[in-house]
Amino acid sequence: MNTENYQLPDFLIADMYKHSLVILPDCQPALKKTKDEPDQPIQKKEWYLGTNKKYITLVVNDKEAVYLKDESLQFLSAILGACKLNLGDVAIVNYEKDPLNYLVLKEKLSPQFLLLFEVSAKQLTLPFTIPFYQVQQYDNCQLLFAPSLETMLGNTQDAKLEKSRLWLSLKKMFSIS
Repeated sequence: MNTENYQLPDFLIADMYKHSLVILPDCQPALKKTKDEPDQPIQKKEWYLGTNKKYITLVVNDKEAVYLKDESLQFLSAILGACKLNLGDVAIVNYEKDPLNYLVLKEKLSPQFLLLFEVSAKQLTLPFTIPFYQVQQYDNCQLLFAPSLETMLGNTQDAKLEKSRLWLSLKKMFSIS
């Protein structure tokens, strides 16, 4: 039997090398397309961070990061943990990178809770304004506006005050005792 021209099926090769086969991004074959089909990107950029399991949307406004800076993400993870939540429960949108209005957010993410950090009601084209830290019901969604997460970082008196205001509002929003 001549084994030089024998070709194993793809599923068998994948099964044999499931722990050691690596496909490098720059080695992937180009997608074949028909004449009528537009170019298809190989990988689509996610416009939000998280998996939105509990329909909680957090909108930040960070010019320097794709989603938000590491320090802010760490703080946010700690706050979510205190609320018995994690990053998988939420969707984090950076308004600076994706300036979506309320209707688009509602359509794409179906938030039941919407927390906005350094993003105004006007920017989301909402027909009202709400003071910081006031939990407001609107369109089957609870909204909370707050200053940027950066104002809550550190151990200054101002940062501690902002953290406590946020915590009190989150306790009310998520019915935490």
